[in-house]
Amino acid sequence: MIIIPARLASTRFEHKILRTIDGVPMFVKTALNASKADDVLVACDDEKVVQIAGKFGIKAVLTSQNHESGTDRLNEAATKFGLKNDEIIINVQADEPFFETENLLKFKEFANRCIKNGAFMASCYKLANKEEATNPNLVKVVLDNAQNAIYFSRSLIPYPRSQCEIYKAHIGIYAYSVASLKEFCSMDSKYLENIEKLEQLRAIQSGKKIAMCEIKTSSIGIDTLEDLEAAAAKFGFKI
Repeated sequence: MIIIPARLASTRFEHKILRTIDGVPMFVKTALNASKADDVLVACDDEKVVQIAGKFGIKAVLTSQNHESGTDRLNEAATKFGLKNDEIIINVQADEPFFETENLLKFKEFANRCIKNGAFMASCYKLANKEEATNPNLVKVVLDNAQNAIYFSRSLIPYPRSQCEIYKAHIGIYAYSVASLKEFCSMDSKYLENIEKLEQLRAIQSGKKIAMCEIKTSSIGIDTLEDLEAAAAKFGFKI
């Protein structure tokens, strides 16, 4: 199942998930796109979002407004929806309306295989040039030889003391079993997470394996108004 955390009170771009793309709210477009790959559930923090989801035939569940992260919100949604511990959940952010179906299907297959083979969770990345990588909103990841994440950062990693032109840019789509999701939300290792404001560091600091899948994508995640403007120019819709 795909669960989409849809928080209305975004700090960097308030109410961004309600901004319309192709005539529908952003989170709805994300959900309709994701539904081509798997069943979808939207985890909301506001009754207004639940009602909008219902109008488009999208399953939604109301969760607490006090969660520290989207993953904590997913955990509540999975519990309320009665999902079994061995079921694998894919976490797609509500601000990823342009993520390609073929990449979502590729990631779904990758995640199922890696988690069954012992990975705690899975995520993905794309390649980025140095100019793109200097943007702190583009999270970078470094990997070990087995393609597992060593660290994620908003800083430029690895630091180019020697020549480095290609970086691995993290894409905020995750997969985990319901049991791993519950364990993640019970972890106390939040020192690095709180500094970088990157929740996946909770798992890294706890010594967990995050399997990483490389994809090629033209998608744009909408973190800011500038991102929305760039997406409108690229994909041809009016803001």
